[in-house]
Amino acid sequence: MASAMANMEALKGAHRELKARMEKSVEDFRAHLLSARTGRANVHMLDHVKVDYYGTDTPVAQMGQVSTPEPTLILVSPYDAGMVSAIEKAIRTSGTGLNPMTDGKVIRVPVPPMTEERRKEVVKQLNKTMEDHKTAIRNIRRDGNEQIKKAAKDKLISADDEKRANEEVQQLTDAEIKRVEELFKAKEKEVMTV
Repeated sequence: MASAMANMEALKGAHRELKARMEKSVEDFRAHLLSARTGRANVHMLDHVKVDYYGTDTPVAQMGQVSTPEPTLILVSPYDAGMVSAIEKAIRTSGTGLNPMTDGKVIRVPVPPMTEERRKEVVKQLNKTMEDHKTAIRNIRRDGNEQIKKAAKDKLISADDEKRANEEVQQLTDAEIKRVEELFKAKEKEVMTV
């Protein structure tokens, strides 16, 4: 669909910016879903775990090779052997509910099967995250509508253009919220499947 706003000189940049910000919100939600725990081991489960590496919070994936040799095991092979215990501690205290074990060289992170209760809890957390991202998208819509209103007030666009631009922002908002909901539904199905 051609953008009406992109053809309005006063709103060209605004349309691009709104679309980019909304897409960024959707991508952030997608990244959050990747790290959500299902019953299977997944290298992204450790994406949000940070290790104190000489004063810098560093993601586990940058500290070593992360792999899933089995469906119920994550293996972390640190690049720096001196960081094994720090990585192990970071995973243990990260709130992921995982209990890593080490032999001094590699860290084995068994992924226990999820109980029905735990699955429901994960879905509930993901639902809250989805609502936060939908709110973020709606806030971006509000910013866009304010830019349109200002352009109309400053006589940079006509009343018809203002109406068309507002409708376009609403369509963009609806489309991005629908994407977030579809991503959530697919992940919910994955989490609830035993």
